[in-house]
Amino acid sequence: MSFFRLFTIFFALIAGFQPALASRVADTDLSSRIAALGVGGFDDLEKAIANLAASGDDRVPAILDRLGNGELTVRKADGLVFFADKVGTDFRLTDPVTGVDAGLAPKATVEKVKVNNRIRRAIASAVGALTLMSPDPAVRRTAAEAVMKSADVTALPVLERAIAAETVADVRAAMVAARATALLASDAPEADKVTAIAAIADIGSRDALGFLSGYTSTDGAVGDAARKAVAAIESRLMLWDIGQNLWYGLSLGSVLLLAAIGLAITFGVMGVINMAHGEMVMLGAYATFTVQETIRTSWPQLFDYSLLIALPVAFLTAALAGILIERLVIRWLYGRPLETLLATWGVSLILQQAVRSLYGANNREVGNPSWMSGSFALGEIQITWTRLWIILFALAVFLALIALLKRTRLGLEMRAVTQNRQMAAAVGIRTPLVDALIFGLGSGVAGLAGVALSQIDNVSPNLGRGYIIDSFMVVVFGGVGNLWGTLVGALTLGVANKMLEPYAGAVLGKIILLLAIILFIQKRPRGLFALKGRAVEA
Repeated sequence: MSFFRLFTIFFALIAGFQPALASRVADTDLSSRIAALGVGGFDDLEKAIANLAASGDDRVPAILDRLGNGELTVRKADGLVFFADKVGTDFRLTDPVTGVDAGLAPKATVEKVKVNNRIRRAIASAVGALTLMSPDPAVRRTAAEAVMKSADVTALPVLERAIAAETVADVRAAMVAARATALLASDAPEADKVTAIAAIADIGSRDALGFLSGYTSTDGAVGDAARKAVAAIESRLMLWDIGQNLWYGLSLGSVLLLAAIGLAITFGVMGVINMAHGEMVMLGAYATFTVQETIRTSWPQLFDYSLLIALPVAFLTAALAGILIERLVIRWLYGRPLETLLATWGVSLILQQAVRSLYGANNREVGNPSWMSGSFALGEIQITWTRLWIILFALAVFLALIALLKRTRLGLEMRAVTQNRQMAAAVGIRTPLVDALIFGLGSGVAGLAGVALSQIDNVSPNLGRGYIIDSFMVVVFGGVGNLWGTLVGALTLGVANKMLEPYAGAVLGKIILLLAIILFIQKRPRGLFALKGRAVEA
């Protein structure tokens, strides 16, 4: 074999060993940094976390995550740090660098690396800094937000590099904001801190307000800039708060619309004061619970469709109950409003007790499908998917009822009976049948309201009681029997209620609203949109 060939083989072997040698050196360095986590007090631990993060090793986030969860221990015999998983009374130790099993260790031979809230913040900041260079923009944004909240000065060099390399506009803005908070917490020159305050003020969020509030008592240009920035953010957030209350008001209004729209049909057409209307809502909610429990036990793969399956079941359950009530009780009491009120109140008590006997008195849980879970932010307004879907559902029910009244024979007969019952009977309309169908329709819509309310309220025998008074207020305020009036009345009362609550409180706000409705009814006894017709005008 020639000398040249031996020389080539020698260097090839060296080249092959270089990656393994570099990996071994990196592992040794990482192990020494991890070992420092088990030495000294909290101040030393915080420094060790920063030193570990400075290695830039992609294994560090998982190690720090285990540290934050209290899953790192020090073996007393040699001071080495391991992952610890409890097995009975002992701990199974795993090397955090190589993942090699180090065997079982009795509890007395190891000591947990203790953490407190300050250390957890340091961990969050370190992990955030390490993930600033992630290929995933969402991960980079989350990392920047974590650094911004912690105002970690040690993350400044990493932030500078990340900002220089960032190409996504909103992620870069988050990184600039994180750099500003870290710069403000550092010993940078006063001019740089004033510039950082301006950058934080541009964010305009509650986190920015909370951060800058800590600098309002500072003297000099920094304190002046912080106070001006806080005032500007508070003014901006006040507008966002108004928007948030408007959203809450629309959400409440949609719930009131669902609860009241069925009552608007029965009360407007039949003139019946139905105190059992809330129990129709309650029956719809329990029908939803029953459907969901059946699906949980028999077809769990259909859980995300449980509410869609529950809609026709709840409608039919409440509608049949309403028809039975009309046929057995109310048909004998037309023209006698006081007796009707007392009779339906008794029916409501009977239904509540029947549900207690069947399902028990405790609250029942109705789960949220995945497509109704969670929330998203629109600026500083938090919007939950549950409330958004309920608003859309309420509008869909409203439009469906409008179409039924305007485009179907039943709707035509309902309008005829509403405007002049005697004339409708004279031209051949079977008013008793129309009455039963109207009562069933109004009760069925209340059952649909129960499906929606099961997602935001406790399902209990008293569920409907909390909405019956509000439903009557909406119907009377909007105009008896007028669906458009019910829509306007529900949204108006919902928004007004939520606008009053921050200033007057929930109870006083509702009292003020009730007094306002009483004064309004004195001026317009038939509500916002009064029905027209000979019988109505009589």
